[in-house]
Amino acid sequence: MGQTIPGIDEEFDRRVEQLGFEVVELEWAGSRARPILRLRVDRPDSEPGRGVTVDDCARISRELEPWLDGLGELSERYTLEVSSPGIERPLLRRRDFVRFRGFRASFRFDGPPEGFSSSRMEGTVEDVEEGPSPASFRVRIGLGSGEELQVDSDRIVRAHLLWDWEDGDD
Repeated sequence: MGQTIPGIDEEFDRRVEQLGFEVVELEWAGSRARPILRLRVDRPDSEPGRGVTVDDCARISRELEPWLDGLGELSERYTLEVSSPGIERPLLRRRDFVRFRGFRASFRFDGPPEGFSSSRMEGTVEDVEEGPSPASFRVRIGLGSGEELQVDSDRIVRAHLLWDWEDGDD
């Protein structure tokens, strides 16, 4: 579907925040007649592996459904799927990169950064700085080789945290 209702993303942010959570990602799928809204939420203070529970997702869904049911622009045959972002949480907004400074992440860029042969790499989110425009920011990434890479946010196609599966079983 890919098509949203004007202003609904901001309203999701506001309503989810009032419940003590944050929207990580809102994905629109399905068709206009049967839209699927995939809402990934997190706790603002969570750590990877210790975040949103199934009960939290059910509560958020119950709280949002009456509002969604009343939206005339949304087909009454919609499906709302609320889930946690998972331990390999996507990094989409500036606040995500700021919050997870010091964490390892996987990055996919719109093309190889200058001096590199691949558009995919792993590294540590070192810092987040102002970008060339008010809507963008620059991410400084520490690479395993000791090098650092600075990349504008508009070049990042996808980024997500990396979970150390060997050390994650505390």
